[in-house]
Amino acid sequence: MHINLIAKREVKVGFRNPWSYSFMALFSLFSLGLLIIQSQSYMKGYTYTTGTMLNLILYLLPLMTMLLSSFSLTAEKEEGSWQLLSTYSMTTFSFLVGKYLGQALVLVAIVSFGYGLSGVAGMLLGKSFAFSTLLFLLAFSICLILLFLGIAMLIGAISKNRWQALTMGVSIWFFYILAWPTLLISVLSFVPYTWIKPLLQLATFLNPAEFVRIFSVARLGGGSIFGPEYYKWVYWADSPLGDLIFVTLSLLWISATLFIAIRVWERR
Repeated sequence: MHINLIAKREVKVGFRNPWSYSFMALFSLFSLGLLIIQSQSYMKGYTYTTGTMLNLILYLLPLMTMLLSSFSLTAEKEEGSWQLLSTYSMTTFSFLVGKYLGQALVLVAIVSFGYGLSGVAGMLLGKSFAFSTLLFLLAFSICLILLFLGIAMLIGAISKNRWQALTMGVSIWFFYILAWPTLLISVLSFVPYTWIKPLLQLATFLNPAEFVRIFSVARLGGGSIFGPEYYKWVYWADSPLGDLIFVTLSLLWISATLFIAIRVWERR
């Protein structure tokens, strides 16, 4: 009951937040840019153009998710809303899960509007996305939102104010999106050769952006770009149980980040 109330409240507050509309405008421009990229080539399966589009989404969406959602949670502390809500018979679990669901609805609405706008613009210009491509990009974006939203909840639970949330969110984004390949190569160069493959597999699961990207590329038939040895490991993405495995691992990641966020929030 409390989860539903918090989620509805979060949706109302989210759509009244000017940051939401700023990100909506930014993502709409971004999706129109993807339309321009798409119009330059015919896409079928995994191509260079598809890879470019996935990477561009990876650059923007995790940062947008972490900033918007962590700001929402730290605002509860700064404005005193949590002190008021904590006087009611409501658990921390209900509060944070409700915040998670409400923010998820707001962010999914933002990306849906952006892709819908690019689809309409493409139809008017005669260069629209294929419907299957549009659905794939939407599903890819929703997966990123749900996974990084758990991180955003943890950032909001740790941070005392918006400045701390901003610093932490940008730092995590830089680590996971920009610095990850360089750091991974640097670390793996110091370990024995037989350890490289298991450590690489473990590291993949610790980075939600990399995990979603690899699964998406493999589902598009581009798993061979990772090399023969690594492709043997990601073959499960094309198996009949691939979707089930991906969903299970995603739920484990979301559950783990929310669990830690709840414990941190209660301790503070």
